[in-house]
Amino acid sequence: MRVLFLHNNFPAQYRFVATALAADPRNRVVFGTTNANGELPGVTRVHYKPARAANPATHHYVRNLEEAVLTGQAVYRMALELKRQGFEPDIVCGHSGWGPTLYVKDAFPKTKLLCYFEWFYRARGSDADFVDPASISLDDECRIRTRNAPILLDLAQCDAGLSPTEFQRAQFPEPWASRLHCLHDGIDVEFFSPEPGAKLVLPGLDLSHVPEIVTYATRGMEPYRGFPQFMRAVALLQERRPGMHAVVVGDDRVAYGRKLPEGQSYRQKMLEELPGLDLARLHFTGSLPYPLYRQVLRASSVHVYLTVPFVLSWSLMESLATGCLVVGSDTAPIREMIADNHNGLLADFFSPEHLAERIGEALDDPGRMAPIRAAARQGIVERYALRDLLPRHVRLIREVAAAGA
Repeated sequence: MRVLFLHNNFPAQYRFVATALAADPRNRVVFGTTNANGELPGVTRVHYKPARAANPATHHYVRNLEEAVLTGQAVYRMALELKRQGFEPDIVCGHSGWGPTLYVKDAFPKTKLLCYFEWFYRARGSDADFVDPASISLDDECRIRTRNAPILLDLAQCDAGLSPTEFQRAQFPEPWASRLHCLHDGIDVEFFSPEPGAKLVLPGLDLSHVPEIVTYATRGMEPYRGFPQFMRAVALLQERRPGMHAVVVGDDRVAYGRKLPEGQSYRQKMLEELPGLDLARLHFTGSLPYPLYRQVLRASSVHVYLTVPFVLSWSLMESLATGCLVVGSDTAPIREMIADNHNGLLADFFSPEHLAERIGEALDDPGRMAPIRAAARQGIVERYALRDLLPRHVRLIREVAAAGA
Protein backbone atom coordinates (compact mmCIF):
# COMPACT_ATOMS: atom_id res chain seq x y z
CA MET A 1 0.00 0.00 0.00
CA ARG A 2 1.20 3.49 -0.86
CA VAL A 3 0.29 6.15 1.72
CA LEU A 4 0.77 9.91 1.62
CA PHE A 5 0.43 11.81 4.90
CA LEU A 6 -0.11 15.57 4.86
CA HIS A 7 0.34 17.91 7.81
CA ASN A 8 1.94 21.34 8.03
CA ASN A 9 3.76 20.14 11.13
CA PHE A 10 5.78 16.92 11.24
CA PRO A 11 4.88 14.34 12.38
CA ALA A 12 2.06 15.69 14.60
CA GLN A 13 -0.85 13.26 15.02
CA TYR A 14 0.62 10.85 12.47
CA ARG A 15 3.84 9.94 14.29
CA PHE A 16 2.80 6.45 15.39
CA VAL A 17 0.60 5.40 12.51
CA ALA A 18 3.08 6.55 9.85
CA THR A 19 5.87 4.68 11.65
CA ALA A 20 3.75 1.54 11.94
CA LEU A 21 2.85 1.54 8.25
CA ALA A 22 6.44 2.22 7.22
CA ALA A 23 7.59 -0.80 9.25
CA ASP A 24 5.73 -3.07 6.81
CA PRO A 25 8.00 -3.60 3.77
CA ARG A 26 4.91 -3.96 1.57
CA ASN A 27 4.08 -0.30 2.17
CA ARG A 28 5.64 2.88 0.89
CA VAL A 29 5.03 5.87 3.13
CA VAL A 30 5.60 9.49 2.14
CA PHE A 31 4.97 12.49 4.42
CA GLY A 32 4.35 15.94 2.97
CA THR A 33 4.99 18.83 5.36
CA THR A 34 6.36 22.35 5.74
CA ASN A 35 8.48 21.24 8.72
CA ALA A 36 12.12 20.53 7.91
CA ASN A 37 12.93 18.99 11.31
CA GLY A 38 12.71 15.41 12.50
CA GLU A 39 12.71 11.96 10.95
CA LEU A 40 10.59 8.82 11.12
CA PRO A 41 12.11 5.43 10.29
CA GLY A 42 11.14 4.26 6.83
CA VAL A 43 9.16 7.42 6.05
CA THR A 44 10.16 9.61 3.09
CA ARG A 45 9.62 13.25 3.92
CA VAL A 46 8.87 15.74 1.14
CA HIS A 47 8.31 19.44 1.50
CA TYR A 48 5.81 21.94 0.23
CA LYS A 49 5.92 25.69 0.68
CA PRO A 50 3.21 28.19 -0.21
CA ALA A 51 4.31 30.61 -2.92
CA ARG A 52 3.48 33.60 -0.74
CA ALA A 53 1.61 34.66 2.36
CA ALA A 54 -1.97 35.82 2.26
CA ASN A 55 -2.31 39.35 0.95
CA PRO A 56 -2.76 41.83 3.82
CA ALA A 57 -5.40 43.56 1.69
CA THR A 58 -7.54 40.40 1.57
CA HIS A 59 -10.80 40.71 3.48
CA HIS A 60 -10.12 39.43 6.98
CA TYR A 61 -13.03 36.97 6.82
CA VAL A 62 -11.27 35.03 4.06
CA ARG A 63 -7.61 35.56 4.88
CA ASN A 64 -7.42 32.09 6.46
CA LEU A 65 -9.09 30.66 3.37
CA GLU A 66 -6.53 32.35 1.14
CA GLU A 67 -3.75 30.85 3.27
CA ALA A 68 -5.39 27.43 2.97
CA VAL A 69 -5.67 27.79 -0.80
CA LEU A 70 -2.01 28.76 -1.08
CA THR A 71 -1.06 25.75 1.03
CA GLY A 72 -3.29 23.48 -1.02
CA GLN A 73 -1.73 24.85 -4.22
CA ALA A 74 1.76 24.09 -2.89
CA VAL A 75 0.69 20.54 -2.00
CA TYR A 76 -0.85 20.14 -5.47
CA ARG A 77 2.47 21.04 -7.08
CA MET A 78 4.29 18.67 -4.74
CA ALA A 79 1.81 15.93 -5.66
CA LEU A 80 2.40 16.42 -9.36
CA GLU A 81 6.13 16.04 -8.77
CA LEU A 82 5.53 12.84 -6.81
CA LYS A 83 3.41 11.56 -9.69
CA ARG A 84 6.16 12.44 -12.15
CA GLN A 85 8.55 10.38 -10.01
CA GLY A 86 6.18 7.41 -10.15
CA PHE A 87 4.51 7.69 -6.75
CA GLU A 88 0.71 7.73 -6.76
CA PRO A 89 -0.79 6.92 -3.34
CA ASP A 90 -3.62 4.52 -2.65
CA ILE A 91 -4.72 6.82 0.15
CA VAL A 92 -3.94 10.30 1.45
CA CYS A 93 -4.28 10.94 5.19
CA GLY A 94 -4.31 14.65 5.93
CA HIS A 95 -5.19 17.21 8.58
CA SER A 96 -8.14 19.36 7.54
CA GLY A 97 -8.44 23.08 8.12
CA TRP A 98 -5.12 24.53 6.99
CA GLY A 99 -5.38 23.56 3.33
CA PRO A 100 -3.01 20.66 2.57
CA THR A 101 -5.83 18.29 1.59
CA LEU A 102 -7.83 20.72 -0.59
CA TYR A 103 -6.61 19.64 -4.03
CA VAL A 104 -5.11 16.17 -3.58
CA LYS A 105 -8.18 14.58 -5.20
CA ASP A 106 -7.48 16.75 -8.23
CA ALA A 107 -3.85 15.65 -8.35
CA PHE A 108 -4.71 12.00 -7.65
CA PRO A 109 -8.30 11.39 -8.89
CA LYS A 110 -8.29 7.66 -8.06
CA THR A 111 -6.81 8.09 -4.58
CA LYS A 112 -8.90 7.82 -1.42
CA LEU A 113 -8.83 10.68 1.08
CA LEU A 114 -9.06 10.19 4.86
CA CYS A 115 -9.19 13.54 6.66
CA TYR A 116 -8.40 14.25 10.30
CA PHE A 117 -11.08 16.70 11.48
CA GLU A 118 -9.95 18.31 14.70
CA TRP A 119 -12.33 21.22 15.15
CA PHE A 120 -15.38 22.96 13.68
CA TYR A 121 -15.46 26.65 14.53
CA ARG A 122 -18.47 28.29 16.19
CA ALA A 123 -18.87 31.84 17.42
CA ARG A 124 -21.41 30.95 20.10
CA GLY A 125 -21.71 28.12 22.59
CA SER A 126 -18.16 26.85 22.20
CA ASP A 127 -14.61 28.11 22.69
CA ALA A 128 -14.75 31.60 21.19
CA ASP A 129 -17.27 33.16 23.59
CA PHE A 130 -16.58 31.02 26.67
CA VAL A 131 -14.29 33.34 28.62
CA ASP A 132 -15.98 36.59 27.63
CA PRO A 133 -19.24 36.34 25.63
CA ALA A 134 -19.35 40.11 25.21
CA SER A 135 -16.02 40.05 23.35
CA ILE A 136 -17.55 38.39 20.26
CA SER A 137 -18.82 41.03 17.88
CA LEU A 138 -21.08 40.57 14.87
CA ASP A 139 -17.94 40.94 12.79
CA ASP A 140 -16.32 38.09 14.75
CA GLU A 141 -19.37 35.87 14.17
CA CYS A 142 -19.07 36.29 10.42
CA ARG A 143 -15.30 35.76 10.44
CA ILE A 144 -15.52 32.62 12.57
CA ARG A 145 -18.25 31.13 10.38
CA THR A 146 -16.10 31.72 7.30
CA ARG A 147 -13.15 30.02 9.02
CA ASN A 148 -14.89 26.71 8.32
CA ALA A 149 -14.71 27.08 4.52
CA PRO A 150 -11.66 24.81 3.92
CA ILE A 151 -13.04 22.28 6.42
CA LEU A 152 -16.39 22.18 4.61
CA LEU A 153 -14.59 21.67 1.29
CA ASP A 154 -12.81 18.67 2.80
CA LEU A 155 -16.01 17.28 4.30
CA ALA A 156 -17.60 17.40 0.86
CA GLN A 157 -14.83 15.54 -0.92
CA CYS A 158 -13.20 13.13 1.53
CA ASP A 159 -13.90 9.40 1.40
CA ALA A 160 -13.81 9.15 5.20
CA GLY A 161 -13.02 11.29 8.20
CA LEU A 162 -12.10 10.90 11.82
CA SER A 163 -12.16 13.04 14.93
CA PRO A 164 -10.20 12.22 18.11
CA THR A 165 -12.90 12.66 20.80
CA GLU A 166 -16.68 12.51 20.99
CA PHE A 167 -16.80 16.14 22.13
CA GLN A 168 -14.80 17.30 19.11
CA ARG A 169 -16.84 15.18 16.71
CA ALA A 170 -20.06 16.63 18.14
CA GLN A 171 -18.99 20.15 17.10
CA PHE A 172 -19.50 19.23 13.44
CA PRO A 173 -22.98 19.77 12.03
CA GLU A 174 -25.07 16.94 10.72
CA PRO A 175 -25.01 15.03 8.47
CA TRP A 176 -21.22 15.09 8.77
CA ALA A 177 -20.80 14.47 12.50
CA SER A 178 -22.44 11.04 12.39
CA ARG A 179 -20.28 10.05 9.42
CA LEU A 180 -16.99 10.75 11.19
CA HIS A 181 -15.15 7.95 12.96
CA CYS A 182 -14.29 8.77 16.57
CA LEU A 183 -10.74 7.49 16.89
CA HIS A 184 -8.08 8.97 19.13
CA ASP A 185 -4.39 8.84 18.14
CA GLY A 186 -3.64 6.79 21.27
CA ILE A 187 -1.45 7.27 24.33
CA ASP A 188 1.76 5.31 24.85
CA VAL A 189 0.82 3.92 28.26
CA GLU A 190 4.08 2.00 28.54
CA PHE A 191 6.04 5.25 28.33
CA PHE A 192 3.57 7.38 30.29
CA SER A 193 3.43 5.24 33.41
CA PRO A 194 3.72 5.90 37.16
CA GLU A 195 6.96 5.69 39.10
CA PRO A 196 6.17 5.43 42.82
CA GLY A 197 8.31 7.75 44.91
CA ALA A 198 9.59 9.69 41.88
CA LYS A 199 11.49 12.89 42.64
CA LEU A 200 11.66 15.95 40.43
CA VAL A 201 15.19 16.75 39.34
CA LEU A 202 15.66 18.68 36.09
CA PRO A 203 18.72 20.45 34.70
CA GLY A 204 19.04 23.52 36.90
CA LEU A 205 16.07 22.60 39.10
CA ASP A 206 16.17 20.18 42.04
CA LEU A 207 12.85 19.78 43.86
CA SER A 208 13.66 16.35 45.28
CA HIS A 209 13.22 17.75 48.80
CA VAL A 210 9.87 19.45 48.16
CA PRO A 211 6.82 17.81 49.81
CA GLU A 212 4.12 19.29 47.55
CA ILE A 213 4.55 19.90 43.81
CA VAL A 214 1.68 21.29 41.75
CA THR A 215 2.30 20.95 38.02
CA TYR A 216 0.82 22.53 34.91
CA ALA A 217 1.77 21.77 31.30
CA THR A 218 0.79 23.75 28.23
CA ARG A 219 1.90 24.56 24.70
CA GLY A 220 1.21 28.23 25.40
CA MET A 221 0.38 30.28 28.48
CA GLU A 222 -3.04 31.58 27.46
CA PRO A 223 -6.65 32.04 28.62
CA TYR A 224 -7.82 29.13 26.42
CA ARG A 225 -5.92 26.80 28.74
CA GLY A 226 -6.82 28.66 31.93
CA PHE A 227 -3.34 30.04 32.60
CA PRO A 228 -4.58 33.20 34.37
CA GLN A 229 -6.83 31.15 36.67
CA PHE A 230 -3.98 28.75 37.43
CA MET A 231 -1.65 31.60 38.38
CA ARG A 232 -4.26 33.17 40.65
CA ALA A 233 -4.81 29.78 42.32
CA VAL A 234 -1.05 29.43 42.84
CA ALA A 235 -1.01 32.81 44.59
CA LEU A 236 -3.73 31.60 46.97
CA LEU A 237 -1.98 28.28 47.60
CA GLN A 238 1.35 29.93 48.32
CA GLU A 239 -0.29 31.86 51.14
CA ARG A 240 -1.87 28.71 52.61
CA ARG A 241 0.82 26.09 51.98
CA PRO A 242 4.39 27.26 52.63
CA GLY A 243 5.88 23.98 51.43
CA MET A 244 4.11 23.98 48.05
CA HIS A 245 6.03 24.59 44.81
CA ALA A 246 4.42 25.07 41.39
CA VAL A 247 6.04 23.97 38.12
CA VAL A 248 4.88 25.26 34.72
CA VAL A 249 5.99 23.35 31.63
CA GLY A 250 5.51 25.16 28.32
CA ASP A 251 6.40 28.22 26.31
CA ASP A 252 5.59 31.85 27.00
CA ARG A 253 3.38 32.27 23.95
CA VAL A 254 -0.21 32.01 22.78
CA ALA A 255 -0.98 28.83 20.85
CA TYR A 256 -4.78 29.26 20.84
CA GLY A 257 -6.97 32.33 21.11
CA ARG A 258 -6.24 36.02 20.85
CA LYS A 259 -2.78 37.35 21.48
CA LEU A 260 -1.94 40.37 23.58
CA PRO A 261 -0.42 43.45 21.92
CA GLU A 262 3.06 43.01 20.50
CA GLY A 263 5.71 42.58 23.19
CA GLN A 264 3.28 41.43 25.89
CA SER A 265 2.63 37.94 27.21
CA TYR A 266 0.22 36.36 29.67
CA ARG A 267 3.11 35.19 31.84
CA GLN A 268 4.31 38.80 32.17
CA LYS A 269 0.74 40.01 32.67
CA MET A 270 0.05 37.57 35.52
CA LEU A 271 3.37 38.23 37.27
CA GLU A 272 2.50 41.93 37.21
CA GLU A 273 -1.04 41.26 38.46
CA LEU A 274 0.26 39.08 41.31
CA PRO A 275 3.30 40.92 42.72
CA GLY A 276 3.15 38.93 45.97
CA LEU A 277 4.04 35.64 44.27
CA ASP A 278 7.04 33.87 45.78
CA LEU A 279 9.10 33.31 42.64
CA ALA A 280 11.41 30.96 44.54
CA ARG A 281 8.46 28.54 44.67
CA LEU A 282 7.22 29.09 41.10
CA HIS A 283 9.28 27.47 38.35
CA PHE A 284 8.94 27.93 34.58
CA THR A 285 10.81 25.18 32.74
CA GLY A 286 9.98 26.04 29.14
CA SER A 287 9.31 23.13 26.80
CA LEU A 288 10.89 19.85 27.84
CA PRO A 289 11.88 16.70 25.95
CA TYR A 290 9.51 13.84 26.63
CA PRO A 291 11.63 12.00 29.26
CA LEU A 292 11.95 15.16 31.39
CA TYR A 293 8.29 16.07 30.88
CA ARG A 294 7.36 12.57 32.04
CA GLN A 295 9.53 13.06 35.11
CA VAL A 296 7.54 16.18 35.98
CA LEU A 297 4.31 14.19 35.72
CA ARG A 298 5.68 11.28 37.75
CA ALA A 299 6.79 13.57 40.58
CA SER A 300 3.62 15.65 40.56
CA SER A 301 1.52 15.82 43.73
CA VAL A 302 -1.34 17.43 41.81
CA HIS A 303 -1.47 18.14 38.09
CA VAL A 304 -3.73 20.93 36.81
CA TYR A 305 -5.33 20.93 33.36
CA LEU A 306 -7.77 23.66 32.39
CA THR A 307 -9.41 24.37 29.07
CA VAL A 308 -12.31 26.19 27.50
CA PRO A 309 -14.60 23.95 25.37
CA PHE A 310 -12.00 23.30 22.68
CA VAL A 311 -9.60 20.70 21.28
CA LEU A 312 -8.41 18.44 24.10
CA SER A 313 -4.67 18.41 24.72
CA TRP A 314 -2.76 15.13 24.62
CA SER A 315 -1.15 16.32 27.86
CA LEU A 316 -4.34 15.65 29.84
CA MET A 317 -4.43 12.01 28.76
CA GLU A 318 -0.68 11.64 29.21
CA SER A 319 -0.96 12.90 32.78
CA LEU A 320 -3.85 10.53 33.52
CA ALA A 321 -1.87 7.62 32.06
CA THR A 322 1.06 8.54 34.31
CA GLY A 323 -1.22 8.24 37.32
CA CYS A 324 -1.35 11.92 38.13
CA LEU A 325 -3.94 13.29 40.50
CA VAL A 326 -5.52 15.65 37.97
CA VAL A 327 -7.59 18.67 38.92
CA GLY A 328 -9.32 19.74 35.72
CA SER A 329 -11.81 22.38 34.74
CA ASP A 330 -15.45 21.34 34.78
CA THR A 331 -15.81 21.81 31.02
CA ALA A 332 -17.22 19.49 28.36
CA PRO A 333 -14.02 18.12 26.80
CA ILE A 334 -12.63 17.23 30.24
CA ARG A 335 -15.88 15.67 31.44
CA GLU A 336 -15.49 13.17 28.59
CA MET A 337 -12.26 12.00 30.28
CA ILE A 338 -12.76 12.69 34.00
CA ALA A 339 -15.61 11.83 36.36
CA ASP A 340 -15.34 13.95 39.49
CA ASN A 341 -13.95 12.05 42.49
CA HIS A 342 -13.54 8.89 40.41
CA ASN A 343 -10.46 9.42 38.23
CA GLY A 344 -9.80 13.09 38.97
CA LEU A 345 -11.25 16.23 40.52
CA LEU A 346 -13.16 18.95 38.68
CA ALA A 347 -13.17 22.66 39.48
CA ASP A 348 -15.01 25.73 38.24
CA PHE A 349 -12.98 27.10 35.30
CA PHE A 350 -13.74 30.68 36.30
CA SER A 351 -12.98 30.38 40.02
CA PRO A 352 -9.33 30.41 41.15
CA GLU A 353 -10.66 30.03 44.70
CA HIS A 354 -12.48 26.80 43.85
CA LEU A 355 -9.46 25.57 41.91
CA ALA A 356 -7.21 26.25 44.91
CA GLU A 357 -9.68 24.47 47.19
CA ARG A 358 -9.71 21.33 45.01
CA ILE A 359 -5.91 21.33 44.78
CA GLY A 360 -5.71 21.74 48.56
CA GLU A 361 -8.22 18.91 49.03
CA ALA A 362 -6.00 16.62 46.99
CA LEU A 363 -2.83 17.66 48.81
CA ASP A 364 -4.43 17.25 52.24
CA ASP A 365 -5.34 13.59 51.80
CA PRO A 366 -2.99 11.71 49.45
CA GLY A 367 -4.21 8.40 50.84
CA ARG A 368 -7.77 9.07 49.73
CA MET A 369 -6.45 10.17 46.36
CA ALA A 370 -4.54 6.92 45.68
CA PRO A 371 -7.57 5.07 44.22
CA ILE A 372 -8.36 8.13 42.08
CA ARG A 373 -4.83 8.07 40.68
CA ALA A 374 -5.19 4.35 39.93
CA ALA A 375 -8.53 4.90 38.20
CA ALA A 376 -7.01 7.73 36.14
CA ARG A 377 -4.43 5.40 34.65
CA GLN A 378 -6.84 2.49 34.29
CA GLY A 379 -9.26 4.60 32.24
CA ILE A 380 -6.59 5.57 29.72
CA VAL A 381 -5.20 2.03 29.54
CA GLU A 382 -8.64 0.59 28.88
CA ARG A 383 -9.92 3.17 26.37
CA TYR A 384 -7.02 5.06 24.83
CA ALA A 385 -3.92 2.87 24.88
CA LEU A 386 -1.82 3.27 21.73
CA ARG A 387 -1.30 -0.50 21.56
CA ASP A 388 -5.07 -0.92 21.04
CA LEU A 389 -5.92 2.14 18.96
CA LEU A 390 -2.97 1.98 16.56
CA PRO A 391 -4.14 -1.30 14.96
CA ARG A 392 -7.62 0.23 14.57
CA HIS A 393 -6.11 3.27 12.88
CA VAL A 394 -4.07 1.10 10.50
CA ARG A 395 -7.13 -1.04 9.75
CA LEU A 396 -9.23 2.05 8.98
CA ILE A 397 -6.59 3.32 6.57
CA ARG A 398 -6.46 -0.05 4.81
CA GLU A 399 -10.25 -0.26 4.57
CA VAL A 400 -10.65 3.24 3.16
CA ALA A 401 -7.79 2.68 0.70
CA ALA A 402 -9.37 -0.55 -0.50
CA ALA A 403 -13.01 0.43 -0.76
CA GLY A 404 -13.75 3.88 0.61
CA ALA A 405 -15.82 4.55 3.69
